[in-house]
Amino acid sequence: MSVGFSRLLAERQAQGRQSSLTAQNHVKIAVRQFSLWYNDKQALFDISMHIPERAVTAIIGPSGCGKSSFLRALNRMNELIEGTRHSGEIFLDGEEIHQRRVDVVALRRRVGMVFQKSNPFPKSIFENVAYGPRISGISRRTQLMDIVERCLRRAALWEEVKDRLWDSALTLSGGQQQRLCIARALATDPEVLLMDEPASALDPAATARIEDLIFELKRNYTIVIVTHNMQQAARISDLTAFFFQGRLVEMGQTDTLFTRPRLKETEDYITGRFG
Repeated sequence: MSVGFSRLLAERQAQGRQSSLTAQNHVKIAVRQFSLWYNDKQALFDISMHIPERAVTAIIGPSGCGKSSFLRALNRMNELIEGTRHSGEIFLDGEEIHQRRVDVVALRRRVGMVFQKSNPFPKSIFENVAYGPRISGISRRTQLMDIVERCLRRAALWEEVKDRLWDSALTLSGGQQQRLCIARALATDPEVLLMDEPASALDPAATARIEDLIFELKRNYTIVIVTHNMQQAARISDLTAFFFQGRLVEMGQTDTLFTRPRLKETEDYITGRFG
């Protein structure tokens, strides 16, 4: 297959980044025959997949194939767009997320999201991270400080900003702003992190920091990441799903999908014949 990908996957294994998935892995998210429409335009067609907990699942595919639409469906963000409707089911820990009794705000606390373009609030670094806990009713300064420090440490940002917590978040570099947004997402104690091309606007050094961070975060969180960068998917993910024209074409363990794909469409995409 691809010598480059084979070498990359061999290097990943040598670094201890091989997949640790087993048949006993708990399914965090189960998607069953999920379809999505924007008004009369269908964006997703009968998607079914299992997303295991405490692992990184990468979604790859060409532009316009439905990757971001699928990601937003996992915490019902598409409902903020007028005219959307869906069929099928999405289960989080066995509970269907579209049931009437499901609190959408609580769902989005459990399933946090980090967007392609870093979007810090025009507030201090401290207030960016403390925002979610404040909304949840936490007001004690010492408790907020503990949360902010813990989340900035988890986002590998604490040492860089601990002496400037009251500076504007807009003074941070692009890579730092994206890690701040990750810290902000972590502050609501999510179980799942959705990442929509979180490093696409960053330089190689900042991208490497984000990738290292994702590798560390999967010890405690379920991560689903959309990426156009197949080398990035090969470096950081345990599972990879290939989308094309709104359909899930193939999904499997990353090492296998990149070196021994079952379908010609997958092989053509990862070898650059289209997309």
